[in-house]
Amino acid sequence: MYRAVNSKRPVNLDLTTIQFPLPALTSIAHRITGVILFVGLIFAFWALDKSLSSPEGFAAVRDALANNILAKLIAWGLLSALAFHFVAGIKHLLMDVGYGVTLEGGVKKAQATVVISAVLIILAGVWVW
Repeated sequence: MYRAVNSKRPVNLDLTTIQFPLPALTSIAHRITGVILFVGLIFAFWALDKSLSSPEGFAAVRDALANNILAKLIAWGLLSALAFHFVAGIKHLLMDVGYGVTLEGGVKKAQATVVISAVLIILAGVWVW
């Protein structure tokens, strides 16, 4: 029987000891924000349904987003996840067409993703709060 993996290789299953490079962290965060957006659709669809049900429902959603700190936090969180996910998605699309697939290009695009996302997240926070 042939072994596909050399048994003398070190095995490290403790993810807390691994130093992930920035492109890997942005890729992982892209996946996490995708899950956050998927789950956040529950809140977004509820707010949309409530706001379209009647003028009173619209006023309730408007008041919640204007005065309820939890609703503002959820809205800001969803906008933040959307901003990062969008920018990281553009980064992945650029990689798919062959732009910046080198190690240096990947690091620079990851840095740009973090900076652009941070600016968008701050702008979303100013808009929501």
